[in-house]
Amino acid sequence: MQEQAVVIALVGVLGIGAQWVAWRTGWPAIVLMLIAGFLAGPILGIIDPHHAFGEMLEPMISIGVALILFEGGLSLDFRELRRTGGAVWRLVVFGVPVAWVAGSLACYYIAGLVWPVAILFAGILVVTGPTVVLPLLRQSSVAQRPAAILKWEAIVNDPFGAMCAVLAYEYFRASADGATLFDVVPALVFASLAAAVLGYAAAWAIAWSFPRGLVPEYLKAPVLLVVVVGLFVISNLIQQETGLVAVTLMGVALANMNVDSLRDIHPFKQNIAVILVSGIFILLSAQLDYDTLRLLEWQFTLFLLAILFLVRPATVLISLAFSKVPWNERIFLAWIAPRGIVAVAISGLFALRLSDLGYDDGTILISLSFAVCVATIVAHGFTMAPVARWLGVTGSTTPGLLLVGATPWSISLARELADLDVPVTLADTSWWRLSRARQQGLDTYHGEILAEATEHSLDLSQYQVLVAATENEAYNALVCNEFAPEIGRDAVYQLGEASHHDDPRALPPSIRGRSLFESGVGMEDMHQRQAQGWEFRKTRLSDQFGFDRARDALPDDADFVLVLKKDGKLRFFTHASRPTPGPGDVIISYSPPVDPVTEKVHAKREKRAKAQAKAEQANAPQPAKTNENGEKNGPESPSGEEPSPA
Repeated sequence: MQEQAVVIALVGVLGIGAQWVAWRTGWPAIVLMLIAGFLAGPILGIIDPHHAFGEMLEPMISIGVALILFEGGLSLDFRELRRTGGAVWRLVVFGVPVAWVAGSLACYYIAGLVWPVAILFAGILVVTGPTVVLPLLRQSSVAQRPAAILKWEAIVNDPFGAMCAVLAYEYFRASADGATLFDVVPALVFASLAAAVLGYAAAWAIAWSFPRGLVPEYLKAPVLLVVVVGLFVISNLIQQETGLVAVTLMGVALANMNVDSLRDIHPFKQNIAVILVSGIFILLSAQLDYDTLRLLEWQFTLFLLAILFLVRPATVLISLAFSKVPWNERIFLAWIAPRGIVAVAISGLFALRLSDLGYDDGTILISLSFAVCVATIVAHGFTMAPVARWLGVTGSTTPGLLLVGATPWSISLARELADLDVPVTLADTSWWRLSRARQQGLDTYHGEILAEATEHSLDLSQYQVLVAATENEAYNALVCNEFAPEIGRDAVYQLGEASHHDDPRALPPSIRGRSLFESGVGMEDMHQRQAQGWEFRKTRLSDQFGFDRARDALPDDADFVLVLKKDGKLRFFTHASRPTPGPGDVIISYSPPVDPVTEKVHAKREKRAKAQAKAEQANAPQPAKTNENGEKNGPESPSGEEPSPA
């Protein structure tokens, strides 16, 4: 019992730790998790999943995969399909058979597997792995259409890959008793349809009961998890691996039934998915052993190259032939196809079954699936962003700012940032208020930012910061609270005074965004300043002109707004935090208009600064000069007198 608890704790620390390191470094999180698990397992021997969990390991991983697929299905909205140009349906209808046939040929002729094992393993390789694709898309800036295609393909094809493997296994098992393919296919199709009906029925039951208050709020997330696990187990009792079909369809159906309660559950299920992905990858990579890895021979390297450069490109290019998808996106999709947990888990399951049927090559499936998984994760994980940039399928390369509320203040700030090439979008419900922003060439979004349709018409991944700057402080707080889980609690700001803990009528800090300005300027003060003609100013810092000098050059009552770092990141000055600007950064301040008196003060300050700089230059050592005869003289003295001879 104690050993299992230690293993669970280590798996959590390694998995989440790898995710954190990936966030800090920008490296693919999946690659770091595989490395961490391999180090803790076969190399150091700290974690032995089979010894710690025994027969419980396989059902634990299977249920974890089911929950991950369900969470992925919840992110699929049919409205996204309009932007894919029919590519998703092509990759399912044409791509699955093409990938299965091409993969079977590669397994047989290059890897040297016998036909039954080659056909079954090629069916498993049809999947592309949402557990890998989704984290990679989260870390890379890929345009909306190719990103949506990759996401849909990864989630939808997972059950199809499992069904291909089940079909192949059932046929080879039944063929020993004289059964034909026509005897196996109808039963499997019926089982899959039954699982799909169960999945849709479970989604309908959730969508009907949750809005009617039949389940209390504190039980909605637990009930949803229990239903998913129960549906997965019951479907697998009908036919092995049809549970993946049931949970995936349940997730997709729920995502398109407009259940308001799921918006509240979204952060919880997303956290569960992150924990499960981290834990499963650590466990799978930790259970490798050197004896299994030694089974890999040189032809398997050629097989991996064939999977990367022949099978996947042929699948995508044939499926998307004569489609509306541009060629640069087709080439990008033809390269990106990482395999993940589902491929490894299903391979481990059928490896034992094939061995029972007398196929010796079945034992190599675990090693081969891990080799494919590691090779594709490393190859695609490190190259997704560069290839996307090379092919021109990236989204916004510089994450920008989303300004909610088209007020004179926010439009002026957007104009200053746009001049610095920072992507800015102004969102407002009033077409008239946005007219001034449109006249200045600023990007605008007309609509209610809190509406559900916004999630599908506005790509939030391109924004690193949100600022709510409407005239309604409570609405600003609502916007910040809504988008904090998506953008980050420390990246949502609002205009308005910070609440005081001793004021029972004030908005609590837990639902507000961070208050802009170190002085916590309120809405009334901002209106007064706008009426007085306050304006924004940009100041670029250098080694000679640092933050202190920039502060001295401004009027005493001026406020710093934000710092644009050299890497494009935005850091705002708030009542609770103050960024540390450095050379090369740009500071934007909000200052009162310059009157004649103030202008004279600035002129005197500038004159003193120039005099000081001139004095410093005069006191600095000067280079040696030559006389009329070409002889070098010593450096001139600061006073201009000739230096005395030595």
